[in-house]
Amino acid sequence: MIDPTAIIDPSAKIAENVEIGPWTLVGPDVEIDEGCVISSHVVIKGPTKIGRNNRIFQFSTIGDETPDLKYNGEPTRLVIGDNNVIREGVTIHRGTIQDRSETTIGNDNLLMAYVHIGHDSVVGNNTILINNASLAGHVIVDDWAIISGYSLIHQFCRIGAHSFVGMGSGIAKDVPAYTTVQGTPADAKGINSEGLRRRGYSKESISAIKKAYKIIYRQGLTVEEALVQLRILAEDAPEVNVYIESLESSTRGIVR
Repeated sequence: MIDPTAIIDPSAKIAENVEIGPWTLVGPDVEIDEGCVISSHVVIKGPTKIGRNNRIFQFSTIGDETPDLKYNGEPTRLVIGDNNVIREGVTIHRGTIQDRSETTIGNDNLLMAYVHIGHDSVVGNNTILINNASLAGHVIVDDWAIISGYSLIHQFCRIGAHSFVGMGSGIAKDVPAYTTVQGTPADAKGINSEGLRRRGYSKESISAIKKAYKIIYRQGLTVEEALVQLRILAEDAPEVNVYIESLESSTRGIVR
C-alpha cells in the first residue's frame, strides 16, 4: 500500500489501508485516516490531520507553512475532513497564530488542478474550486459554493453558501449566499438558479430567493434596509434566512 520509494517520517500516523505512491514525502506530525489514496510526488507536512477517503493527486503540497511574513515557525495546523478530491498541483497552507492557527477543509469538496488555499482559510462542504482558483489568507467559503477557474479571492472575504463565482473574477468584497458574481472587480449577475435546481430546491424556494435578490440589488436599498424586508420575506420562506445570515456576517461589504 505504501511504495518503497515514499519517504515517511516515523512519527506520522497512517491508517493501515492508506495508499501512498512513489516519491511522496509525509513529514512529522501528519495523521492520515483510513481509505485515503495519495499519488506520487505529493508533499504533506504537519501538523496536518487528513480524514477518511480523501484522494490527493500528484505534485500537491499539503500543510506547508505559509509565506505570510507574520508567520515565525509556530506549530499551526491544517485539518482536512473526509471524501475530498485534491487534484494536481494544489497547495494548502497551515494557519497563523495571529488568526485561527488553523486552516480547515470540510467534507466532499473538489479542488481542481493548481488551486491555492491560503493560511487560516475555511472551506466548508460540497464546494468546487476550479483550476487555478486562489484564496488569499483568512477566506471563508461556505457550503456548496463554486469558484470558477482563475478567480482570485482577497483576504478576509467570505463566499456565501450556494453562490457562484464566474471565471477569472476578482473578489474583494463578500459574496452573499445564492448569488452569482463575475468580473474584475466582480459585480452581481443574479442568483445561482441552476445550482439550486440541481440540489433539489423547489420552484417556490427559488422564486423566494429571486425575490430576496431583487430586494438587495434592484430597489436601491442599503443592506440594513434590505434586511428589514428580507426578515419579513423569511417568515414564509425559511430558505431566505441563509441570505440574511450571509449579509449579517459580512465584514467587508458585499459585491454589488
